[in-house]
Amino acid sequence: MAASAAYLGELVEAPPADGISRVIFSQTSDLLLASSWDKSLHLYDAVTRLPRASYPHQAPVLDCCFENDNTVYAAGLDGQVKRFDVQTTRGAVLGTHGKGVQSIIFLPAQGVLLSGSWDQGLRMWDPRMAPGQNCVSSVPVPGKVYAASAGKERLVVATSGRHVLIYDIRRLAGGHSPEALEQHRESSLKFQTRSLSVYTDGRGYALGSVEGRVAMEFFDAADAQANKYAFKCHRRNEGGKDTVYPVHSITFHSGYGTFATGGGDGVICIWDGENKKRLFQTARYPTSVASMSFSRTGEMLAVASSYAYEQGERDHPPDAIYIRAVQDVEVRPKARKPAAA
Repeated sequence: MAASAAYLGELVEAPPADGISRVIFSQTSDLLLASSWDKSLHLYDAVTRLPRASYPHQAPVLDCCFENDNTVYAAGLDGQVKRFDVQTTRGAVLGTHGKGVQSIIFLPAQGVLLSGSWDQGLRMWDPRMAPGQNCVSSVPVPGKVYAASAGKERLVVATSGRHVLIYDIRRLAGGHSPEALEQHRESSLKFQTRSLSVYTDGRGYALGSVEGRVAMEFFDAADAQANKYAFKCHRRNEGGKDTVYPVHSITFHSGYGTFATGGGDGVICIWDGENKKRLFQTARYPTSVASMSFSRTGEMLAVASSYAYEQGERDHPPDAIYIRAVQDVEVRPKARKPAAA
């Protein structure tokens, strides 16, 4: 177990040259996207760990996603949402926001791209329609969008002011914006939302904050009251003081429904949310774990080791992407012990 705990993964060649904002796997192959403050979107083959292509943007890139292995998207600090052809590397502006775009998600069932911005707005873009006519939904939200995640039926958006908004995706994509908002909640965590991910089974979502906490929430009102809980993580005793780090990334394992959290302490923890247990913890990465993504089979975990300026301007290790082979014992839930008679 000790040897496994020390294993961080294999380094990707030619990583982004500045802060890495997102790593995300394709759901149909072992291709990996990485967005960066170096004003580029990067595509890698996760098996060979070699770069496949780079796509230029006009400003730092804050998020990225796949439509499929031939088409990818990026959005950045300049408010532009761009669509790129993987083979030709040609890009086109799909649409724009008034301020930086923090989150983009491609919704395959609807064939549309969702973007959430610091301009306090959500928009849905249909890439099959002509530019200027392709915004099929535009929804104001009560604050800057900090994080977003989607399941098959619901979209969850976290904004400044600790707002959490839950939408019916079908109504939102169909242009029925007022009816699409199912719930408007206040985060159960006291401080700013940093990360968000919908459960694999679609029953709820995990919310991470800057104060090293994760809240496990449920969509159904009865479940929400009976089963929700929160826990502390990504904290370390330094010089006799408890230092708290942000939870930068939450990603679920598609096979088991367990999940990983990555923090500013450079550590990844894997959790069994159903049984409220920590299954595994890695050794420390060189710097902050800024983003993570499980591959479609759950056999690989992409890790962006990239300083996230939790402690302001300072010297820090270079940005890097690791591909970590996931061992089954690290992510498989442990059988719950029967209650004593």
